[in-house]
Parts: sequence; C-alpha cells; structure tokens
Amino acid sequence: MIRFLDFLYVALKVAITLLIAALIVPVTMQVLSRYTGLVPRFIWTEELARFCFVWMIMVGSMIAVRDDTHFDVDLLPVPETARALGLSKLVRHLAMAGLAVAFLWYGRPFVNQGLMQTSEIAELPMVTIYIAWPLVGAVWLVFLIEKIVRDVRYVRMGPVALPPYDPIRRSGDLEAVEHVDVPR
Repeated sequence: MIRFLDFLYVALKVAITLLIAALIVPVTMQVLSRYTGLVPRFIWTEELARFCFVWMIMVGSMIAVRDDTHFDVDLLPVPETARALGLSKLVRHLAMAGLAVAFLWYGRPFVNQGLMQTSEIAELPMVTIYIAWPLVGAVWLVFLIEKIVRDVRYVRMGPVALPPYDPIRRSGDLEAVEHVDVPR
C-alpha cells in the first residue's frame, strides 16, 4: 500500500508540474495579445487558464495533505508528552478525514451537474472541472488513512513502534515537532 501511495504522490507532483507549465501558455498568450498585438486575441485562453488553476489548487492540496504542508489552525493546546502529540495529530487527521468525506459526498451531485454542462467558450464538458472535488476528497482520504494508522500506532505503542522515518520520502512524522520540543 505504501508503494502505491508513494507512486500516487510522485504522479501528483508530475501532474502539478505539467499543470503549471500548461498554465504558462494561455497566460502568456493573454499578456502578449493585450499589450503587444503580436498574438491575436483568443478568448479560450482565459477559460483554459482558469481550468488549469482550479486543477493546480486541487492537486496541490492533495500533495500538501501527504506532506503535512497544508495550513494548520492551532485550536488544541500544545502537547507536553509524546503521547499527547500523537493524540493531537490523530484528532487533526480525523477532522481532515471528515472534510474529505464531505468533499466526496457533496462532490457527487456536483459531478452530476457537470455532466450536463459545457463551458461557454471552449465547449469542454464541465465535468472535467467538477470531478476535481470528489477526486480530491478521495485522495485526501487515502493519504489520511495512512496517517491515522500511523497516529494510532504512535498513541498505543509510542515512538518505538514506528519504523525509522525517511523525511525525504514522506513527511508528517510524529517524532518531528514543528514548534515545541516534546519530552519523551
């Protein structure tokens, strides 16, 4: 399962790189047509740029969940023990999983609506955009299940129960505290 998640993570990084490259083309065409007149004014470039931007945000959020680089809101008190740190991360990951389930659940009717619509200019099926919401929920959930399993092991058995952590391949290590040194 970890190999699949690693493959998915690398594929998402490649996808976001391609999306950024694809975003540069229509935006450059828009700027050149507006200020130089070297390129004719294409209307579809605005729509394509918007679609790439939406997908960039969604793919970036999937990567951020795996990396633990998404923003955090510190609502829970600063943990004073290693077990409390594990519990804190478990609560955070369970809350994120709840949001992922909401994206999946409410994304279904969103996709059904997109099946019946096309974009105004390029006449692309809007499902190509609307599918991003349930897809992001599913990928978040898959990545969060991995984190929740790790959190539960950490809370139940402590840091000795976890395999050595490779921060280059995966982040979100329970032993690496971002803001505070936690006594063990």
